[in-house]
Amino acid sequence: MNKIAFITGGTRGIGKQIAITLAKNGYDIAVNYRTENEALINTKKEIEEEKVQCLAVQGDVSNFEDCERMIKEIINKFEKIDVLVNNAGITKDMLLMRMKKEDFQEVIDINLVGTFNVTKNVIQYMMKARSGRIINLSSIVGIAGNAGQTNYSASKAGIIGFTKSLAKEVASRNILVNAIAPGFIETDMTNILKDEVKEEIAKSIPLKRMGKVEDVANLVKFLSSEESSYITGQVINVDGGMVM
Repeated sequence: MNKIAFITGGTRGIGKQIAITLAKNGYDIAVNYRTENEALINTKKEIEEEKVQCLAVQGDVSNFEDCERMIKEIINKFEKIDVLVNNAGITKDMLLMRMKKEDFQEVIDINLVGTFNVTKNVIQYMMKARSGRIINLSSIVGIAGNAGQTNYSASKAGIIGFTKSLAKEVASRNILVNAIAPGFIETDMTNILKDEVKEEIAKSIPLKRMGKVEDVANLVKFLSSEESSYITGQVINVDGGMVM
């Protein structure tokens, strides 16, 4: 029986690559989406090409009832969740002086409260199974901060505190909880930047290049495996050395 991985925000970017990487390693996959679109259809097709099952569940991670329903759908189909990857997130960048209250709240609600909502509904099944992996996507700006991202930085710093606290709560049940803090990763969001902006970003990175979605996905694969069975409560940067 295959292991089951649930990836929130799993239809594009880093989340999509995580889903495909785990599928290549024999995991049946559940991904969540907010609205049905071409990205969802393509992602589901690519996952199923790996000869594994893929369940797409619709819902907004910032809505607790949606999360409760999504987890029940996954349990009804697969009977368990072995790996949870809290990847869903948004940005609404703006200097604090100009930031609207709604822009701060929405980023916190999706990135941080969403991580709580999904994990809260998954953890009971992992506790009962006395096994599980929870991997939360934070960011280097949650560690070092970044001008124009007080909302995003606060949400990602909150995820780090959430990760460390939960790791202590559930370690006795063999549930490992870790966070990944990506730096600049090549995605649709960075592809829209001008070449000169990308060049300036690369200069600020010790490895002199942006990361790839595979760099994050491969770490998720490791943290999901038995090879990481003595690692919990950690924040691992995937940033080319930006934050040391």
